[in-house]
Amino acid sequence: MRLVFKIIGLLIFAALPAPAFSQATGPLTFLPALAGDYFPLDSQALGRRMHVFVRLPERYAEEPDKTYPVVYLLDGDSLFPMLAPQHLFLNYDEGLPDAVIVGIAYGGFAPGVNMRHVDFRPVLDDGSPGGSAKFLQFLETELLPRVEGQWRANPDRRVLFGQSRGGSFAIYAAYERPRLFHGFVASNPGREADTRLLYGMNGPQPPGNGEGWLIVTSGSRDRDYLRGTALQWEREIAGRTGLQWQTAFIDISGGTHAASAPFAYRAAMLRIFENMLSVPGQ
Repeated sequence: MRLVFKIIGLLIFAALPAPAFSQATGPLTFLPALAGDYFPLDSQALGRRMHVFVRLPERYAEEPDKTYPVVYLLDGDSLFPMLAPQHLFLNYDEGLPDAVIVGIAYGGFAPGVNMRHVDFRPVLDDGSPGGSAKFLQFLETELLPRVEGQWRANPDRRVLFGQSRGGSFAIYAAYERPRLFHGFVASNPGREADTRLLYGMNGPQPPGNGEGWLIVTSGSRDRDYLRGTALQWEREIAGRTGLQWQTAFIDISGGTHAASAPFAYRAAMLRIFENMLSVPGQ
């Protein structure tokens, strides 16, 4: 009889919906460099669910009146567990201000689940429209208000970081919404399908007073066609004055396409927050 009850209990438990993950009870509790929260976000702009991971500053609970810079990581499926701890170490060793780190994840790499090949591109290879406009709408109207309404993130110190196609989207966002982020970072960005250039290079540059940053980083060992496009951006765009943002090209010596993302992150963050660096250990 006891066996029957056990079987019935197991069947009932198996039929229950899986609880939403919470770092209060989930396994990430034991990874303090990633401590924070998680929530699913059903996006009306995209028509699908995104998964959002939030890493909170180490002293967040101890300083209830303090606000923090906030860094939004595209491709959070891979970059969040890589770069959230990287930011903590940069705070320790380089005096980089601690920050709220937000990983924007699809929940997998499988086709049909991961839609970066659409979301990060304004034009697809066949010339049809991509999904960049909808993804930018998702950020601006759904994700940013949710994050910054719940946590003490300073909207004047937002940074968007993207790698490869995500880097292409960061440049796209910089041109389309130049004041939405204080810093736009494109690590080894992909080039446009129609122009073979980085976004915005084939048109007039938007005038402005150089508020914030647009940074392109390039690994010296990146794929030849991407490296060449990034170097062309350096020659034609980087260092110009009178644009919407301060522009900078950062060479990652020996860097490859994807594995050097932490080096790109370090270099870009130290440039963006160079006036806010503290003495490590103080």
